[in-house]
Amino acid sequence: MPEPSIPAEIAAWFAGRGWRVRRHQAEMLAASDAGKHALLVADTGAGKTLAGFLPTLADFCPSRGPPADDGLHTLYVSPLKALAHDVQRNLVAPVEDMGLPIRIETRSGDTPSDRKKRQRSRPPHILLTTPESLSLLLSYPDSYALFRGLKRVVIDEIHAFATGKRGDLLALALSRLQAIAPDLQRAALSATVADVEGFRAWLAPWGEIDAVELVEGEKGAAPEVEILLPEEASVPWGGHAAIWAIPQLYRLVKQGRTTLIFANTRFLAELIFEQLWDANEDTLPIGIHHGSLSKEARRKVEGAMARGELRALVATASLDLGVDWGDIDCVVQMGAPKGSSRLLQRIGRANHRLDQPSRAVLVPGNRFEFLEATAAKDAVDQGQRDGEDFRPGGLDVLAQHVMTCACAAPFEEAALLAEVRSSLAFAWLDAPTWQRVLHFVATGGYALEAYDKFRRIVRDEAGLWRLTHPQHAQRHRMNAGIIVDSEMIEIRFRNGRSLGKVEEAFAASLGPGDTIRFAGMDLEVEALKDLELVVRAAKRAGQIPSYMGLRLPLTTHLADRVRAMLVDRAGWGRFPDDVREWLEVQDWRSAMPGPDSLLVESFPHAQREYTVYYTFTGWNANQSLGMLITKRMEERGLMPGGFVANDYSLAVWGLKAVEDPAALLSPDILAHEFVDWVQNSHLLRRAFREVAVISGLVERQHPGKRKSGKQVTFSTDLIYDVLRKYEPGHVLLEAAWADARERMTDIGRLGDLLDSAAARLVHVRLERVSPLAVPVMVMIGRESLPQGAVDEELLFEAEALAGAAMRVEAPVDDLWPDESED
Repeated sequence: MPEPSIPAEIAAWFAGRGWRVRRHQAEMLAASDAGKHALLVADTGAGKTLAGFLPTLADFCPSRGPPADDGLHTLYVSPLKALAHDVQRNLVAPVEDMGLPIRIETRSGDTPSDRKKRQRSRPPHILLTTPESLSLLLSYPDSYALFRGLKRVVIDEIHAFATGKRGDLLALALSRLQAIAPDLQRAALSATVADVEGFRAWLAPWGEIDAVELVEGEKGAAPEVEILLPEEASVPWGGHAAIWAIPQLYRLVKQGRTTLIFANTRFLAELIFEQLWDANEDTLPIGIHHGSLSKEARRKVEGAMARGELRALVATASLDLGVDWGDIDCVVQMGAPKGSSRLLQRIGRANHRLDQPSRAVLVPGNRFEFLEATAAKDAVDQGQRDGEDFRPGGLDVLAQHVMTCACAAPFEEAALLAEVRSSLAFAWLDAPTWQRVLHFVATGGYALEAYDKFRRIVRDEAGLWRLTHPQHAQRHRMNAGIIVDSEMIEIRFRNGRSLGKVEEAFAASLGPGDTIRFAGMDLEVEALKDLELVVRAAKRAGQIPSYMGLRLPLTTHLADRVRAMLVDRAGWGRFPDDVREWLEVQDWRSAMPGPDSLLVESFPHAQREYTVYYTFTGWNANQSLGMLITKRMEERGLMPGGFVANDYSLAVWGLKAVEDPAALLSPDILAHEFVDWVQNSHLLRRAFREVAVISGLVERQHPGKRKSGKQVTFSTDLIYDVLRKYEPGHVLLEAAWADARERMTDIGRLGDLLDSAAARLVHVRLERVSPLAVPVMVMIGRESLPQGAVDEELLFEAEALAGAAMRVEAPVDDLWPDESED
């Protein structure tokens, strides 16, 4: 690629700070000058964001000729509102220092309505937004005029959403933008992309991968990652919150400038903040940040961090992407990281400088999490990344996009189909499926077409599809979006000040006088009215709200690394004594679940017969497998009692021993029991509720009012039953099945496990619980509680179980006869 000409204004700005334009920054400008799209993969602190904007800044430099037109020039799309605001903060300074005539603004759900309206008629030169807000912009008739002169789209942290439904929505928006502005250039940025070629193909119009230049950043200093271990006790057998580490964590906070502490869930973030605050004898300024806090609370914390006023901040994934706070000298991951790319992303929040190592501390909640943390540390040390695979675009998202296009202007179906197919996510779309989607948006489907409320578009005499009534545009804009959380209730003081939101199901369990701990405060409930929880300050401690979001999945890459460690006996020497002893006794008493085996253990305990399957397929897949196995056990008279799962294993119990686990693990379980189970469980109903909301079939908001979660669930359940009975081939049932199979049950990993189970199965019969079984066994009876809620109770129960598991005076247990040696 030829060397670009760096404009004098930009070169002078870099030189004035003692910096240089890095190679990858120059190459991003060169790719733009050559008329190519670009994917930049570079370490955190490498100046990725500035590299993405460099072609935009260059277009406004007088030394390069006449300035760009006075309209919307560049769109910046990020997965987080906080990231967009952070980028605006960091971009304004160089623009002002260079004296460039560039207006920069953000647009999200938090943007005031008057500003949103003004942005459509008098847009800034650079607009920072999210996929959902961009899609809404495209629903207005003036979107053609707004985007006709668009030159560039910069997609930040592309790995965070390209493989999911938000990525589907963005892919469709990019196709529409490319149709409006054919010369539009696309750029994507990431520090943790694993499948580079896959992301190049996703970014390219029509999947033409050669149209996307791959730009790889200069290598930075290797991160310094350590695993925190208990000073006086052993690594816990069970639990997830790692509360044992609070005294050591507090010392870390005292020693550093600013410590960023990540938790995997909102519940854990509140719990860890509460425990850390109780240990805060020096009253250090410590904050909390997660997605359920109010906009004002989040902005206040973000501003305090940017000014260097906090010594520590406890956060969830709401802050693990791209936010640039240079004074963070240590990142702490509480509990298991679940993936090397996710861990690398979070580590990158420390220092944020390419030439200085980022420091991170991993705090495992239990012994399996210690192994997972070690595997993640090894992967980071070796520069290996992981991530989710691409999958076909969702039909519910496509239906929403069709309605978006209809709101903007009447459309011709063949032209829109060609536009949709230009995105890789929907290149698979065939004509019959396209007709089914159109028919759904037009009528709701065969079983619903008698109802006028579902008639949203109609074909006119000219053959164009248009809205049946202008009101549908307003209703679409009120309800469009991809993130379908559980219904939320606003928490407010009596004076109207908002603190944030909790889930409706949790709020419904509260009454006047009950206390909760939220946003780091103890609050007493005064009343629940009009979808608001009215509270006041409380003097006694309250319970922490629980949330029903999906758990972070354990990546296959990390699971494979843990299994390899379990059979690498020579490598156990680097582990703490208690962890090494745990593995050695397991090896002596039973067997190790390595990469090439599926270990199944059976043993009696507390007058029940237990079978533990060491699958390493993640919690979702193990939950699904537990449902299927107990159903098959019931059919075979084995009298199952229940099951409990974690990321690594599944424990099933009953009144009769399982003599032949292979018969319970045959692949045909997915063809028979799985279909029957999903169709008759809440799983498909839950998936249908989401696709019904995303597709616009069911609306959560109407002008002047909002449906409660119960009302939405009642509406979707009613429609679900109608469609199951009268139109089982409905496009939304197909979309719900795809969701239930891929996202909620992790059916791909489950299928891989069952396909190889017969060849890899090792069944060991024991007279008592094994060491590896203890972490999952202690969760029995606590499956429905939030992770971390009962960690102290688990410690006591685990020690009792471990006493039995770690006894070694008994002889080695025999394998089943067909597994023994002659």
